[in-house]
Amino acid sequence: MKLTSKQQEFFENLKSVYGKDYLPSFEILAQNFGFKHKNSILQYFKKLEQAELILKEGRRYKITPSEFGARIFTGKVRAGFASAIEDDFEERISLDKKFQINSPSTFIFTVSGDSMVDLGIFEGDSVIVRKCSEANSGDIVLAILDGAFTLKTLIKEHGKTFLRAANKKYKDMYPETSLSIFGVVTGVIREV
Repeated sequence: MKLTSKQQEFFENLKSVYGKDYLPSFEILAQNFGFKHKNSILQYFKKLEQAELILKEGRRYKITPSEFGARIFTGKVRAGFASAIEDDFEERISLDKKFQINSPSTFIFTVSGDSMVDLGIFEGDSVIVRKCSEANSGDIVLAILDGAFTLKTLIKEHGKTFLRAANKKYKDMYPETSLSIFGVVTGVIREV
């Protein structure tokens, strides 16, 4: 359902002011947005609900979580010479949903050091870690090696379990006393 420019502007204002929080009452919204009557807010809400931009949970409204996603182009783009976009279809995804950031079993850690640079994980990057106690050989894990956290690739071979850096400057790390998995890396975030 297509919104008018006024409806779209109202919706964008709701998003910027209230974000993911529950929206206040019609009376408070009318005061905050300069409307004389709460019925004006009700009319906007009917349109936004039909467009699935807001949803009702019990007696309260909130903005549909997917509306906070990033816009992703599904076409390919070259990093070398310029080329035409192959497919201009655009869809909206939620990074919270894609990486399960809102899940209580997901954590974000800031990377320190250069031991994973050959896999494109640099100092200052943030890694998204799904908490679990088991991982497969080849998974990038946040491990607890002899009581200290470290980010490495888990290797299981010839009956031994150890950690490998993605930088030839570092040797494989074998546990002296203990090795446990805190979680598996599911994504990397880098600010440019």
